[in-house]
Amino acid sequence: MMRIITGSARGVRLETLEGEEVTRPTAERVKEAIFSAIQFETEGRRVLDLFGGSGQMGLEALSRGARSCMFVDASEEAIAVIKRNAQKTRLSDTCRYLISDYRNYLRKARGREKFDLVFLDPPYAMHAHADALKRLLDGDLVEPDCLFICESSEPDIFGENEALASRFHTRKTARYTHTYIHILTLREEEDDENGTHQREL
Repeated sequence: MMRIITGSARGVRLETLEGEEVTRPTAERVKEAIFSAIQFETEGRRVLDLFGGSGQMGLEALSRGARSCMFVDASEEAIAVIKRNAQKTRLSDTCRYLISDYRNYLRKARGREKFDLVFLDPPYAMHAHADALKRLLDGDLVEPDCLFICESSEPDIFGENEALASRFHTRKTARYTHTYIHILTLREEEDDENGTHQREL
């Protein structure tokens, strides 16, 4: 059973959909490692949980002081679960929801949305990280200080897109069994090209 780790909704147990192919929720230890790495950087953030699943990542951020969260998922059932979890955590007032393919949402959000914390945890078989990141940048949907938290089954989420990779600074890549967590920020020209940190969780 998933739960909120800390903050205003600490200890609240969350519902998920049956079957890993539906939501494949982030493992508890992996979630703890992610929020430990960004624990002082969630306050006041406007969050996008683009492949919402159960909503646990966005709700954890809200529990820790994030300003708002937009939950997007292509599954009607997933959005229903997210809404119930938001009610259980008493965080509904800071949540918005949309049943949508991520590409359609990012296209329609152009000029209307700005985020500074983005969670990207698509189904592994989609290999959607690079495409989603490119659409976020091309659509001017993120603030310059945006944090990107990407969960994948691969050590390289950019594939052969070197131009896209050059636009990001990889603050940390962490591995837990078959799961990789990538914490990214937008690169500034003066960033050190060798600034990537790797470790095992």
